[in-house]
Amino acid sequence: MQFTRAVRPISLLILVAATVVVAPAAAQEHRNGVVVAVSAPGAEAGLAILKQGGNAVDAAITTAFAMAVTHPAAGNIGGGGFMVVHPAKGEPVVIEYRETAPAAATKTMFKKGESPYTHRVVGVPGTVRGMALAHQKFGKLPWKTLVLPAVELAEKGYLLDKHHANSLNNILAASKAFPEFQRVFARPDKTAWKPGDRHVQPDLANTLRLIADKGPDAFYTGAIADQIVAEMKAGGGLITKDDLAGYKAMERQPIRGMYRGYDVIGPPPPSSGGTCLVQMLNTLENFDLKKYDRYSPQTLHLMTEAMRRAYYDRARYLGDPGFTKIPTHLTTKEYARDLAKSIDLSKATRSDAFKDIPLAPEGDSTTHFSVIDKDGFAVSNTYTLEHGYGSRIVVKGAGFLLNNEMTDFNWRPGVTNRAGAIGTEPNTIAPGKRMLSSQTPTILAKNGKVVLVTGSPGGRTIINTVLNVVVNVVDYEMPIQQAVDAPRMHHQWFPDELKFEGTKQHAQTVAQLKAMGHSVSFSRQGDAHSIWVNPKTGGFIGAADKRLSGKVAGY
Repeated sequence: MQFTRAVRPISLLILVAATVVVAPAAAQEHRNGVVVAVSAPGAEAGLAILKQGGNAVDAAITTAFAMAVTHPAAGNIGGGGFMVVHPAKGEPVVIEYRETAPAAATKTMFKKGESPYTHRVVGVPGTVRGMALAHQKFGKLPWKTLVLPAVELAEKGYLLDKHHANSLNNILAASKAFPEFQRVFARPDKTAWKPGDRHVQPDLANTLRLIADKGPDAFYTGAIADQIVAEMKAGGGLITKDDLAGYKAMERQPIRGMYRGYDVIGPPPPSSGGTCLVQMLNTLENFDLKKYDRYSPQTLHLMTEAMRRAYYDRARYLGDPGFTKIPTHLTTKEYARDLAKSIDLSKATRSDAFKDIPLAPEGDSTTHFSVIDKDGFAVSNTYTLEHGYGSRIVVKGAGFLLNNEMTDFNWRPGVTNRAGAIGTEPNTIAPGKRMLSSQTPTILAKNGKVVLVTGSPGGRTIINTVLNVVVNVVDYEMPIQQAVDAPRMHHQWFPDELKFEGTKQHAQTVAQLKAMGHSVSFSRQGDAHSIWVNPKTGGFIGAADKRLSGKVAGY
């Protein structure tokens, strides 16, 4: 990594002893299992499976299908994602079901300013194959049993809370050009949705019943595949029957790190989440954060500089490992020590000090849920349609939304600028390629036992949301609800700007950060629905994030 100016050396203070986190007395503990999700009906559906004797993966599959009904902004069968699985006994694995570029896709198929809401931006969906692979590897209850709760929610309807009613009303007002979207999601009398209204989706119920009865092949080679291809042909999309038939979910080894005595387990490429998270934690481990208050300028400065360096490496190196060679040093302690030495404790590094990538002249959407069962078997799952409600294209007669995941590729090869556009080669478009993701479903463990299950939506902010939660729990010993509720911050490589959820009480810190050379603005980050395991009692404590809606369903 090259800099245009020298930085003074610093002493590195390493915290050797692992922090013991103490749960708040008022926190509700569950002994038999917990599901935490943005959708109350989705979380309750997963909990019901745990009560039937299903394991954490069974509950995660049910929750995922249920949220395709009850949280259509991001819950899906027309998108993709990552599932981190930590068995009660045995090694963690990642079920990767990221979308892929159709065979007809080309490197320069998109032009500057092209709409992200067309049939051409749809990637080959991975969710159904991903859930099927997870079931094949770890499932305990029959597949049909796991999908039928979603069928019932679509057939009989579910009750809208305030957030989901407002979300539907807002997207309907912005999606007048999508008639099938309007037909499926508008209130029958065309008036505004209200909290307590029942949303019924008969087309989606039929689709889910096919998946329940015939398995994933119904989606990839059967009647649903025919409906997807017909939709593509009608709108000038690229996905063919061969693209669908050829899609495969992958079992991958997770990215693993160690932070202050905790095993950190996250998703590997084509997610950038695990790599960047471990790199940032490795960098921060060289500093005694507890010397400083959580919202001191020193803490926020160190976290910002760790983020800046990780996101620079993200742009340089990360993409689909089937198409690009990813360096092995990014998650090593040695590399992190070098990064830590490059941080000036008193001054912000300029992002344009990194010269390896030529800069051009200036010219939520995802959802996460966490699950743990009575045996301590845990699942951290993040999946997405990319933008909120994806492409806004509903497959005609099938009732489900398609992603606009092709926007996650680097559309303009070679064009990287200070505004945040990235045009580096590892994430350019190629047929069959998986687009780079920021999804960061994460599990922390100690001595083989799960301690924390977390993750978040939020595009490129996802990785830093997870970093904030981990630092809150490990370094600052916050109870899990406080760790989730606490203000967060985000910095990537470009734009060179620190986004902070702080309030008026943090005004002095913000002023000091600006004096150090940071550009600071206010911005909200995604909802991190998490679970913490009390090491003293073994009880499970769920935390739903108040930034959106959410439900802790446990027993």
